[in-house]
Amino acid sequence: MIMLTALLDILHRRFGKPCRVIGAGAWSQEIYRSHRDVAEVICLGRHTAFFLDRKWWRARRALRAAAAAPVYVCEDFPRKMPRVRRLLRWSGTPPSRCVFIEDVLAGAKRRGQSLEHWVDRLVALGRCTPPAFRDTDFPWPDPQPRCAPLLEVTPAERAQCEAWLASQAWLGRPLILVQPGNQRMMKGRPHVLPDDHKAWPVGRWAELLQHVQRHLQRRLPQALILLVGAPQEAAFLELIRAEAKAPSIDIAVLPLRQLFALCACSHSMISVDTGPAHAAAAMGLPLVVLFGAEPPRVWLPRSALGSPVVGVGGPPVASRLDQIPEPVVFEAWCRLIERLPADITDSAAGR
Repeated sequence: MIMLTALLDILHRRFGKPCRVIGAGAWSQEIYRSHRDVAEVICLGRHTAFFLDRKWWRARRALRAAAAAPVYVCEDFPRKMPRVRRLLRWSGTPPSRCVFIEDVLAGAKRRGQSLEHWVDRLVALGRCTPPAFRDTDFPWPDPQPRCAPLLEVTPAERAQCEAWLASQAWLGRPLILVQPGNQRMMKGRPHVLPDDHKAWPVGRWAELLQHVQRHLQRRLPQALILLVGAPQEAAFLELIRAEAKAPSIDIAVLPLRQLFALCACSHSMISVDTGPAHAAAAMGLPLVVLFGAEPPRVWLPRSALGSPVVGVGGPPVASRLDQIPEPVVFEAWCRLIERLPADITDSAAGR
């Protein structure tokens, strides 16, 4: 949903109006709150039967009310497409007003084109025009669209974040964010599950934090390492901090929008392959991302602001995070920060 912002920018500029986003999961409303390219978000239940989901009927009414608007379908999972097509059919949306990303990918494959990264796929979708519309009426935007994800926080959200940092005596200090959790941690489990390919062992996180802290003592003595995550991940974060046994490490348990604001004023991040990593890149925060079974060539976060992102692991190097040695991650972070401006505080404040 964060990478989708690259497509929303294109469609807003091509068709002259901000987009209505219909998707699954409550996160979408938080992600797109106050977003310049989004007029409305309708969140459908992932598993609720359509006739019991009030949001389903709201989406149906919205599609009927926008009977002259183009519809871009970004879902590509075959088992989910019947629900999408049912919604389009029941809303009276004809296929001539729609473009499906599955058709775009099939066409690229026939032509021998490579559209491996999800952002590239979304940009290719944005170049298409539904059959009911003429390309010449909705040309490619000029100047060139950003073709990369972008998130922003409001001035009020930034001010609230700065006030919170000041209350913790953290304002003005370079903040290195570490995001060790993933979606499977959201059930409040303090321990890593053996079958979780996106989980890095607690001992390795602790070793990494110790190495980062020693490096900061020489380079950025005022810096602070913050273990960040959702409220459900608090026990896991505490476990890592206790194992690290190092000063200058604290924990920030934050809702999504506050995490966005924190990313906007931080130094860098180290994260597993998860949504907050994409949010950090979209906010312009330099980061290192650890990959397990998912390939970086498809999922490496991108930034419209040009901030560096370094991927570690992933096929064929690794199929699980626990196959990635700690020194590889530490060295990747060291190389990352070598590329950053000398005055990192001013650089972060400018994002």
